[in-house]
Amino acid sequence: MQDYIVEMRHITKRFPGIVANDDVSIAIRPGEVYALLGENGAGKSTLMSMLFGMYEPDQGEIYIRGEKVAFHSSNDAAAHNIGMVHQHFKLVDTYTIAENIVLGMAPMTKKFGIFPCVDIKRANREIAELSARYGLEVNPTDKICDVPVSVRQRVEILKMLYRRAEIMIFDEPTAVLTPQEIDFLLQIIDGLRKDGKTIILITHKMEEIKRIADRCAILRRGKLIDVRSVAGTSVQEMANMMVGREVSFDQNKPKADFGNAVLSVEHLTVENDHHFPVVRDVSFSIRSGEIFAIAGVSGNGQTQIADAITGMLPVSSGTITLDGNVITRMPIRSRAREGISYIPEDRQGMGVVMDFSLQENLALREYNRSPFSKKGILQFDRFREYADQLIGRYDIRSGQGAKTQMRSMSGGNQQKAIIGREIEEHAKLIIFVQPTRGLDIGAIENIHRQILDERSRGAAILLISLELDEIMKLADTIGVIYNGELLKTAPAEEMTSQEVGRYMMGVKEA
Repeated sequence: MQDYIVEMRHITKRFPGIVANDDVSIAIRPGEVYALLGENGAGKSTLMSMLFGMYEPDQGEIYIRGEKVAFHSSNDAAAHNIGMVHQHFKLVDTYTIAENIVLGMAPMTKKFGIFPCVDIKRANREIAELSARYGLEVNPTDKICDVPVSVRQRVEILKMLYRRAEIMIFDEPTAVLTPQEIDFLLQIIDGLRKDGKTIILITHKMEEIKRIADRCAILRRGKLIDVRSVAGTSVQEMANMMVGREVSFDQNKPKADFGNAVLSVEHLTVENDHHFPVVRDVSFSIRSGEIFAIAGVSGNGQTQIADAITGMLPVSSGTITLDGNVITRMPIRSRAREGISYIPEDRQGMGVVMDFSLQENLALREYNRSPFSKKGILQFDRFREYADQLIGRYDIRSGQGAKTQMRSMSGGNQQKAIIGREIEEHAKLIIFVQPTRGLDIGAIENIHRQILDERSRGAAILLISLELDEIMKLADTIGVIYNGELLKTAPAEEMTSQEVGRYMMGVKEA
């Protein structure tokens, strides 16, 4: 028993309509990186939420350093030196970095020797020292709303370190990071391990597990399938165990059959709120049956291009034409009716309504038209029938079927719902922004197939992705963006990944 710092024995957790964890037992050694691998909705986050005190198991026992524990809150877990970085960060946007980190245990002083108040100068100093020690590079006085995602993640790690966590849980830590940020995070995790921390990594990315983990437990539909040494297990074996079938890493891409131009973007310029151009004189076109992919490092204007095409951002100058009709100033709903489907980057902020049910979210595009609405009255039986069809067609996993609240579903299954809803519109133009972010290998394989099926149907597809491998696998034409400009546009077969990578970093041909 003393050989393990964490033991979870015969853990079972049920929610309405679903068994999230079914008799799961794991044991973790001090100082190792232990990965939990599984599909979206396999029960990984639920299992670790019990270790962090957010849920209580229906059955089973938890031991920390050989002592049986019963956690009723995250404070109980923190008292046993357990910390957790959640997939969706738990930060207060209007507070500074230091204020977020010390929240609930801030250093105190007395004003005028009488009135207790937070010693924010001391907090800033302590956070700066902690940040420097672990190479996390944050400015304690910056507000959370002003810093990028990668810095917010460092803040969550510093929150654990400030609370002296020795057992550190990372829930899908790379789901919202660029490749460069992922490399930096994995270096941080390796440094934490060398400092004696025990790391539990929840992920579905097998390449990252191979790089950093010692052992991995594979979960499928709530059950523990196996615990393997990472060094002795191939990526193919992991994928097959995770999905429960033979997974193909090679996508069969049919020969392209291009038609006429569906989308034409000419000299597009988009400015931000400070009237600074974030998209600069961009021009391209997408034909029927063509996948046009925009490659670039995050923050170079690619998301703003998609938002301008869909009408979510105003155009400063330039023209957008869809199937021969100028739509540059057209309202958002009219553009959707003209034949645009959009899978946004921010699935929870823009893709779904978190407090609506799954069936309501799946009907968002058509709720005001027949058969979902008759004489202004919503037909909820039709909502449910339609949702049941899409749940089966797109493998959307939800505890209570069509009536499941979107907020209670895993991020990956929220993404499947958005993609299913938009593909079912059979639009002329489908815009995919980071379509496989946060998804497991089985779901990625399925979505890539769906994208290629839409291409074969004759849809024009704009693919915006930070995953260079995804772009090289799917694209017919690649445009590389840097600092708001398309530096290079060429057929995919004429460009290597190394060449695309150079342009992504702003290196132009001589």
